[in-house]
Amino acid sequence: MSSFSFVRMTAAVAVAALGLTGISRAETIRVAVGTQDTTINCATGGLLIRELKLLEKFLPRDGKYKDASYDIQWKNFTSGAPLTNEMVAGKLDFGAMADFPGSLNGVAFQKAGRRSLFISVLSGSTKGSGNGIVVPTNSAVQSIRDLKGKTISVPFASTSHGMLLRAVEAEGWSPETDVNIITQAPEVAGPALQANKIEAHADFVPFAELFPWRGFARKIFDGSQASAPTFHGALVDAEYAEKYPEIVVAYLRAALEADRLIAEEPEKYSDLIAKVTGIEAEVVYLFHGPLGLQTRDVTWKPEYRQAVATSIKTLKFLKRADSDLDINQFVTEKYIRTALSRAGGDYEAQSKNYAQLPLKAKDATTGADITDFSLVAQIWVKDEPLVRHYSTPENALKALAGLEKEGKAVRVVYAQDRESGIKLFANQAWFVRSPKGELSAFLLKDGAERWSKQHGGAVVDYAGARESLVASR
Repeated sequence: MSSFSFVRMTAAVAVAALGLTGISRAETIRVAVGTQDTTINCATGGLLIRELKLLEKFLPRDGKYKDASYDIQWKNFTSGAPLTNEMVAGKLDFGAMADFPGSLNGVAFQKAGRRSLFISVLSGSTKGSGNGIVVPTNSAVQSIRDLKGKTISVPFASTSHGMLLRAVEAEGWSPETDVNIITQAPEVAGPALQANKIEAHADFVPFAELFPWRGFARKIFDGSQASAPTFHGALVDAEYAEKYPEIVVAYLRAALEADRLIAEEPEKYSDLIAKVTGIEAEVVYLFHGPLGLQTRDVTWKPEYRQAVATSIKTLKFLKRADSDLDINQFVTEKYIRTALSRAGGDYEAQSKNYAQLPLKAKDATTGADITDFSLVAQIWVKDEPLVRHYSTPENALKALAGLEKEGKAVRVVYAQDRESGIKLFANQAWFVRSPKGELSAFLLKDGAERWSKQHGGAVVDYAGARESLVASR
């Protein structure tokens, strides 16, 4: 054999060896993501990434990924349980879901002798907003206190189930004897509410707002009243993350980019989410717009870690989980810290920020900067690309009357709860009109009456608030 042939054969053997170890072999890497499109708080971890092709923008293309190609797969689910089943079966690599189903995901992986990782929060509320209880529109029930002895449906083992149990406990009631809690998915509960077949329904994002928006239910309890933190986040198969950590970071970079885009143009992307999901844009904006019902917060705040711990404890109580998860092994900041740093963010600073998505706007009537956000009201006029902002409900309702006189159609009017700061549909709110004619909005009649006793003024509904402004002219 010539020396040339020997060298060529040796090189071929070396190349073959490299191929066997996967160092230089062109590899097709699957990136399979399970989404929950109609659970709109998962949008920045699924729907928007998919629709805007953001994952393709951030997937690594150098180093060990230089010759790799990607097989990006998306699959949509209406709840977390079937998504988890496919992750455990090895059909999905990533998934987006809430704290309760996320914890069940960790338990399911553990039972299979494997691990999943909770890698990021996507959206949530340290106060608990997002979960809620609704009743039929014509119900006499005004608060949870009126539900003793009544039937309340809820999707079992969901984050809203945990909220409901906390709320019942706060009243000093027994969930076994003082109320009748039955399991019911939102797609079943909606028609049941319309037919008055159930007396109340507890649910997660976005149904406690969606059902009232569609006109057949009224919200009588917000999760923030139970002080039960809740969130939606992203999970990954731990084995996949160990093999492809750069891809995990790329997925989170895509989520951060989706978050940035919807923060900059919430109306535009609320309309996009509505087009894909059928969840009306007015409901989407309630969550994702400035001063929204929940914050889009990617950091692992102590309250969100506690939400995971509480969900595991509650799931064991419900006999849906029979083992503990090591929170410190299940929840990890590793990947989101890296992703946020590469996106130019500061994880430590963001982890200390509890503020709602900020509003930087001028009053559409006066032109003055809005500085007091406890009184903000907003109007979304049909065929206008941007929501109009007002410093007070009275400014907004006066403007509304003018818009209607001009023949303009209005999509929605929002107000902020004076006490909790959560965003409300104004036509579902209660108001207190002060002796000076100022209006303050409240989710519950109880809240309005309490404020009235402390500060003076008359309690009125939405129609009454509008009429009072006409009468004062």
